[in-house]
Amino acid sequence: MTAYAPQLGRERSPLSHWFWQVDKPIFAAVLALIFLGVALSFASSPAAAGRDDSISGDFYYSWRMMAFAAAGLFTLLSASMLSPRGVRRVALAVFLISIAVMALLPFIGHEAKGATRWLPLGPFSFQPSEFVKPALIILAAWMFSEGQKGEGVPGMTIAFCLYGLTAVLLVIQPDIGQTVLITTAFMAVFFMAGVPFRWMLVLAGLAAAGFVAIYASVDHVRERIGTYFGGGEAADTYQLDRAHEAIAAGGLVGRGVGEGVMKRFVPDLHTDFIYSVAAEEFGLVFSILLIGLFGLIAVRGLRRSMRLADPFEQTAAGGLFVLAGLQAAINIAVNLGLIPTKGMTLPFISYGGSSMIAMCLTLGLALALTRKRPGAYEPGETARGILG
Repeated sequence: MTAYAPQLGRERSPLSHWFWQVDKPIFAAVLALIFLGVALSFASSPAAAGRDDSISGDFYYSWRMMAFAAAGLFTLLSASMLSPRGVRRVALAVFLISIAVMALLPFIGHEAKGATRWLPLGPFSFQPSEFVKPALIILAAWMFSEGQKGEGVPGMTIAFCLYGLTAVLLVIQPDIGQTVLITTAFMAVFFMAGVPFRWMLVLAGLAAAGFVAIYASVDHVRERIGTYFGGGEAADTYQLDRAHEAIAAGGLVGRGVGEGVMKRFVPDLHTDFIYSVAAEEFGLVFSILLIGLFGLIAVRGLRRSMRLADPFEQTAAGGLFVLAGLQAAINIAVNLGLIPTKGMTLPFISYGGSSMIAMCLTLGLALALTRKRPGAYEPGETARGILG
């Protein structure tokens, strides 16, 4: 009896069908992360709001984070109910809108810290690069699968053009962290699609050449890499030093809710360095739990993806789970000083509407592709096999 069997023999609502089909452990892990993100915003908001005289109220960022979480939950549920065809249509629409906005950012965007990545929309800001990532992964997987059908569709060429256009617009902003992320995720899709290994080497070579060019032409990239490798006494390590002190101060079980002291000196504590706030107030145990939730989503998601029967669904879902897991790994690695700073958020945990909603869209689309629909998985996959 297949995993879909509980639905046979009776009429069920679309919501009931979704409940039986969706991967509940992954969905529960995402809900837990969203809840933790809101909770941690109450720990970071007073210190972050106190640095901005234009903000009234210690919990300014917390209330906004709650609104972002509500919008994210709606996006997550809506996206996870889509059919594979609906996933492709949404990805195409999101990609076209995001690319159009990214192309206009140099002229109408808001500049902050030397980068123009945001489009002001009244009291909010829209960061299109957050949304273009899942859309690119899905479209690339779609093109690779179409190209492998042998029906004359130049799928590989189209996929590379989509990637190249996205990467160029990201470098113009500049947003090197997101460029590295989409390049790595694109290479993962490339690999999962079964493209010959020699093409992987070509792509890796092009990526390396691009990185060298960026290093030679973008000042802040050279500064960050130089700082990471010990740029001497003149290197600005204040941000990382304060984050490391906050993490170390947390010890095994943390200082307690709202009792963090070092977090007050961490720049961007509510966004890029929220992990250090969590580590100080809740300790190593909580930090491992947080990493474990991301690990569950990535590993279980990839296992589910690899059992899908359709090449597009398999590659697209796998790429989306790689994207989410890799972004979390990069942010945590930056907080721990394992890699140079990237300016990248921790999914669901860092403050930010674009980040929250876009990541909910990413995993909502991944959950839609991995639902236990009739014929979705390889013949012979039982409920135990799918969930194992």
